[in-house]
Amino acid sequence: MQRVKEIMSDKVEYCTPLDNVYEVAVKMKDLNVGAIPIVDEEKLIGMITDRDLVVRGIAEKKPGSNQVTNVMSDQLITINPDTSVNDAAKLMAEHQIRRLPVTEEGRLVGMISLGDLSLNSKSDEQAGSTLTEISEDYYG
Repeated sequence: MQRVKEIMSDKVEYCTPLDNVYEVAVKMKDLNVGAIPIVDEEKLIGMITDRDLVVRGIAEKKPGSNQVTNVMSDQLITINPDTSVNDAAKLMAEHQIRRLPVTEEGRLVGMISLGDLSLNSKSDEQAGSTLTEISEDYYG
């Protein structure tokens, strides 16, 4: 059975609580990603998605100089690198998430996304099923 560590991205860019919302948005643009983990002293403490920037930032009229901790999600769903890819896909579908931080003892060690699942021939069908479940629940 294939494990998360075999297909996850292990070169994950992140921001810290010292960064502001503008810096996160620029990093997202430069890296062409929709989510940035927030790490404090090697521990994952939050995630900011492009949606968080809009809903918790712009829509609440928070300036770009606002601290990331005021906009980030801190109720995180994470997974261990030794978890099976199928279990990761199920967790993503269950919680309606497209990106899942991979942690060991609270430390960020990687990220697995629907893209990682779809690029993996062994889990391509699972990725399609997961995306369908996420999209159906989101769009209703």
